Amino acid sequence: MAERPDPATPTTTAAAAAVTQSRTESYLAPSAPAALAAGTPPSPQARAAALGFVIGRGVARGAQAAAYERLSGDPLYRPLWIYAVDPGAARGDGATAIINVPYEPLRDGPEGALFKVVSRDAGTGTRYKTLDPNAVDVLLQSGRAPSPADARFHQQMVYAVCSAVYAAFRRALGRQVAWGFERTSGDDPEGTHLLLFPHGGQRENAWYDPVEGSLRFGYYRAKDDVAGRNVPSGYVFTALSHDIVAHEVTHALLDGLRSHFMLPTSPDVLGFHEGFADVVAILQHFSYPEVVHTAIAASRGTLSQAELLVGLARQFGHTTGAKQALRTAVEVNDRGEVLPRLYRADAEQHEMGSVLVSAVFDAFLTVFKRKTARYVRLATDGTGVLPLGELPADLQTVLAERASKLASQFLSICIRAIDYCPPVDIELGEYLRALLTADYDLVPDDPWGYREAWIEAFSRHRIYPPQVRSLAEDELRWQPPDQVIDPDEELSFAKLQFRGDPGSAAGAAELERQAAAIGAIVVTHYTQFGMAKPGPRPEGDYLELPCVQSVRSCRRVGPDGQIVFDLVAEVTQRRVVAHPEGDFDVYGGATVLIGPNGEMRYVVAKNVLNARRTERQRQFVQGRGRVLWSVEKDDRWIPRRDLFELLHQKTSSR
Repeated sequence: MAERPDPATPTTTAAAAAVTQSRTESYLAPSAPAALAAGTPPSPQARAAALGFVIGRGVARGAQAAAYERLSGDPLYRPLWIYAVDPGAARGDGATAIINVPYEPLRDGPEGALFKVVSRDAGTGTRYKTLDPNAVDVLLQSGRAPSPADARFHQQMVYAVCSAVYAAFRRALGRQVAWGFERTSGDDPEGTHLLLFPHGGQRENAWYDPVEGSLRFGYYRAKDDVAGRNVPSGYVFTALSHDIVAHEVTHALLDGLRSHFMLPTSPDVLGFHEGFADVVAILQHFSYPEVVHTAIAASRGTLSQAELLVGLARQFGHTTGAKQALRTAVEVNDRGEVLPRLYRADAEQHEMGSVLVSAVFDAFLTVFKRKTARYVRLATDGTGVLPLGELPADLQTVLAERASKLASQFLSICIRAIDYCPPVDIELGEYLRALLTADYDLVPDDPWGYREAWIEAFSRHRIYPPQVRSLAEDELRWQPPDQVIDPDEELSFAKLQFRGDPGSAAGAAELERQAAAIGAIVVTHYTQFGMAKPGPRPEGDYLELPCVQSVRSCRRVGPDGQIVFDLVAEVTQRRVVAHPEGDFDVYGGATVLIGPNGEMRYVVAKNVLNARRTERQRQFVQGRGRVLWSVEKDDRWIPRRDLFELLHQKTSSR
């Protein structure tokens, strides 16, 4: 959400080095134990050391944070008021809504199992009254009423929207989602909460801090020249923008799913982070019936012209000089025709993200037209041509219902595809392959041509996967490994241990056991997993031991009730590249999807020795992306700690 800042004063801290170390899991080769005790099963760590790999800290982290599991007699939901758009929207447009947040016991804050709202102003230190979510008046009225002047509503707003987005991720992935941070001090030392600061300081910014494990929502005075229902020089709180809150919590969730996507190795990686967060925020619009119905009526069913649905962070744009939404899902010309945003390898990260958003929404519009064409024909006596004037009320209702349902499906597909992405250095074209494969696994027949719409949309935006020979669906979907890898009984669902649901592992020890079994396979098939033998290379580089970064069990349910069980694991390897202008790290590895019988279904690999990726990263790190990196005193390049704060400051419309 930002222009790039002045690169003249890069900064770094010990905390930055620490977070880089923790999330990249950098290890020197440990010496294998001299001997394992006779007759005693080795621990997962000992097994890893003996075989020549390591188990990353992210493995155990998967058992630390978990959503509340509803007990018999608990309510299903906790209804809470939110701004479905922002305070600058009219109530008649559905600006406010009551959403059903999955129930969990709450402490003052609110503070639940995953989120903890901090009532302190992160800039001034001022403490505001804390919301008591269990107060009788709060329970009877579905929480505090929406108000920009009520600090306790600000707290309720960030909690409710973050909880709703987390629930969407959990449904799509079929499991709990762990956080990617490791906090050891501050407001929740050694805790597993994502900290939410609704008053993150006086600035035109909001960002995810992966060191502190927090979301900070700034506030600021509007410009003198504003648009919409906003007051010149009035205070604007980013915590009250549905889109900004959804965007930021998506960054945190994506960090928990793919920690290496935080490494700014190319415009594609950063563009994907930004674009994916925008996709989630925009598709969430469709979960609010009044907003969708109002937008359908105003646009006469032409979603590409429904500003309430396709615009992102409208109040922010209206009050910071743009006089329009910060970003939009589509661009249209004077004749109302949708214009594709074309992919460029050298695009700025927000421009790159907008290309991804536009391609996703293009596919959405195509399927929406297919699914609603029959209703339009019925309403027009078979002509399919809508008359002038307001749409019939029944048609508005049907179109709104179909749009909401389709957006929910698209959101699930987009989130589920993360499990099919490579673990490092993602390119937008690879996300297309992940989308197609994720959808095929759950809906093989595809009667409405969702996958055809994805392919055509990405092609129109000039997003092409690397190293494919055609755009045929079976060419683009990931395929099983070329080399046969025997099933491992240790990884079959018959041997896995769960905490009730197959989407929740029994604990850290069980996850590390699974990781050890996966690592044992990796070290006997290096090249299949995009890796090479550890140690020094002839060109002066150094390859560290393979690392099992994460392993998660999933239970996914398709639209027709079909169920797919998988283990999803990340394995990576770091290569330290020696360079006269400073050493830098290149990562390779694979995302591994393992079936219920321990079989390797997919190995989505990125080769650690790939020369094209290495040179592209070097040019970016030492060129246009230099502001996002710091050079340590040992001439080593590391990512800056404040990456998202940099990306999101001085935000402008595009």
